[in-house]
Amino acid sequence: MVAAIFLSFAFTIVIGLPIGFCLGVVPMVFNMFFMRYSLKVIPHEMFAALDSFPLMAIPLFILAGNLMNSVKLTHRLIRLSDTMVGHIRGGLAHVNIVVSMFFAGLNGSAVADTVSVGSVLIPAMIEEGYDPDFSAAVTASSSMIGAIIPPSVAMVLYGATLGVSIGGLFAAGIIPGLLIGLMLIATAYIISVRRKYPVHSDRFSLRAFLTELRKSFLALLMPVIIIGGIVLGVFTATEAAGIAVLYAMLLGLTVYRNLNISSLIHCLFESGITSGVILLLVGACAPFAWLINVLDVPRTITELITSFTQNKYVILLYLNIFLLVMGMILDATANILILGPILAPVAIAVGVHPLHFALVMVVNLIIGLGTPPVGTCLFASVPLAKVSVERISRAILPFVFAELAVLILITYVPPIVLFVPKLFGFVR
Repeated sequence: MVAAIFLSFAFTIVIGLPIGFCLGVVPMVFNMFFMRYSLKVIPHEMFAALDSFPLMAIPLFILAGNLMNSVKLTHRLIRLSDTMVGHIRGGLAHVNIVVSMFFAGLNGSAVADTVSVGSVLIPAMIEEGYDPDFSAAVTASSSMIGAIIPPSVAMVLYGATLGVSIGGLFAAGIIPGLLIGLMLIATAYIISVRRKYPVHSDRFSLRAFLTELRKSFLALLMPVIIIGGIVLGVFTATEAAGIAVLYAMLLGLTVYRNLNISSLIHCLFESGITSGVILLLVGACAPFAWLINVLDVPRTITELITSFTQNKYVILLYLNIFLLVMGMILDATANILILGPILAPVAIAVGVHPLHFALVMVVNLIIGLGTPPVGTCLFASVPLAKVSVERISRAILPFVFAELAVLILITYVPPIVLFVPKLFGFVR
């Protein structure tokens, strides 16, 4: 029965049915023909999944990110990043990565990062002599940090779905996100030296840095307020998302004064579309989750895997390989909703901390954003660089390997993930 469910699900994807419909159709058909529960269970499970206070944080964080984009913070962050790393060989590549790290703290969406940062920096890099495929690869790989450094929509979704502390997840994502950023900078530097890419700025200037920091300070204060408030227990993730929206609107209307009614309506419209897609998947996944729980799939898979080995490190290796493959063929949101409830019990059963496994899973899946055939960030950078997917896919490989190195590190050295959560009392 379990094999039939997953084969049916795979078949509906192969024939081109949208993922949201796949998740809803399979449990409905199995229920009608094999299980004979009341059909009311399908809409009931969908409603119950969406009737969640933590999930309200998703549309609010997306709106806050869109508002910050609308007030044109990208250019301010680029100038700040340039004063920090522009003097290093391959300066604009490093600026691209550092901007994405700042942007992650404002937006929490990898694809939004690709489009916002890439639309400015990819043409600038090409004009300065960088290869178009390299420029796009740097943008796509660095934008993945947006799903790790808090506030992260993927973390909110994982926490709401599996009942894990969102504040703990945010705290756990800080060090891995910074490590990925540093590894990408090192990779970009090595490539830049080999290809003799230019230096963007003459030298580091403390005065210029402090000037740009002052101009960007209010924007950079937003992630500090959000993350600090959540990890210190001042407010919940949903309340923090609401504060982020109010803060972004306040900056746009009273400080920068470049947010008007037209741009506000556009932000609401775009946020509604993005949130609708995510929440549709959440609702559609609920009957699927109900089906696998009724059939006791998590316990079955746990027993199957532990029958081969009970070595925690070997099981983590298996899970990593499986998640990397799934990240390449399914969107990260769908993977979290489908695989999270199945695989998390396996990891926890062999002694992996829930926060540790959450970070391992999310990092696995965000690597898939830069790899074909799904590769959302990869494909978003194609029209910006005006080169083929094949060229960008080859150019991004060194950056993918850098991210894989960090993945191995956080998988087998748990304190990297758990240090900050332990510091704030999320881990006993």
